Amino acid sequence: MSISPPIHFSSDLETINDDEQETIAGLNQQFDVIMQKTAEDYGHAVRSVHAKSHGIIEAEMTIADGLPPELAQGMFATPGVHKVFLRLSTNAGDILPDAVSLPRGLAMKVLDAEGPRLPDAEGSTQDFIMVNGPVFQAPNAKKFLSGLKLLAKTTNRMEGTKTVMSSVLQTVNKGLEAVGVASPTIQSLGGAPNSDPLGETYFSVTPFRYGDYVAKFKLKPISPDLTKRTDTLIDASVQENAIRETVQAEMQETHGVWEFQVQLCRNLEQQPIEDPTVEWKEEDAPFVTVATVTAMPQDSWSDANVQKVDEEMRFSVWTGLEAHQPLGNINRARKDTYRHSAEFRARFNGCPFHEPSR
Repeated sequence: MSISPPIHFSSDLETINDDEQETIAGLNQQFDVIMQKTAEDYGHAVRSVHAKSHGIIEAEMTIADGLPPELAQGMFATPGVHKVFLRLSTNAGDILPDAVSLPRGLAMKVLDAEGPRLPDAEGSTQDFIMVNGPVFQAPNAKKFLSGLKLLAKTTNRMEGTKTVMSSVLQTVNKGLEAVGVASPTIQSLGGAPNSDPLGETYFSVTPFRYGDYVAKFKLKPISPDLTKRTDTLIDASVQENAIRETVQAEMQETHGVWEFQVQLCRNLEQQPIEDPTVEWKEEDAPFVTVATVTAMPQDSWSDANVQKVDEEMRFSVWTGLEAHQPLGNINRARKDTYRHSAEFRARFNGCPFHEPSR
């Protein structure tokens, strides 16, 4: 079967709704509720989403040489090696026991990404924010706001109740998966499998400019030390931080290699820009490797890196190059809400954020 040529980037690809600013204001209000509650509980402000970290990993990204023109775009136009920080997390805005099983997240900060920057993007880094599933749970920011209002009402310290609910939802989700129906909504509420984050494949979910084109991104484990952990479940019934402790023990001996892949948009009906609940099927738009990310054995929860990365850095899809501009309604809503969350943390904790230079 022939593959269509990639769609060229144009600002006309996005459809901006009249009520987007009103929705963003509503998102910030709900995030304030979550952050204020958690900051009062912990005496320390945490992220409004993906609050709990499971590992901080130092790595290197090697951009491939000899890429064809349609893939040699943006920061991937120049072969070379970049230092990288990876932050593994789950998606709740409160710090829950790991028995409350939620989708995994991976935020990656690539250093020394040279080129014209996005508006208000500090430093010279390129951030990629991913989750371990190919689609988002809401088609747009307005629908996401409806779910966030429910989440804000349940953001408190009723950990026992949430643990029981998660156990029930995991059972429901397993039943759905058995008949070939996975549910991002149920997973986002606590029904995700309690998988080892080192074996997971991570997706950008939303589209981005890719120089002259448009793409989604994927980070896929390929080294045996990682792939042997794919589909491995972690027993979190006893230890509150079982995932973090498991990753820390595993990374002492892990040689991790991931492929960073690009999926070029080739058909706007099959691969829409504005609806991230629609999966871009690989048979229509294949993923192609443009770089590898390599991590050597290390302490994934060292005090120094927890302070430097978890406390003193912020991750945002809007931190990066103009050539990798975030696209679509969800990404547009992320710009102000991510900054709003980060500024709350910085004020409450008295700790300004830093974009690393090395």
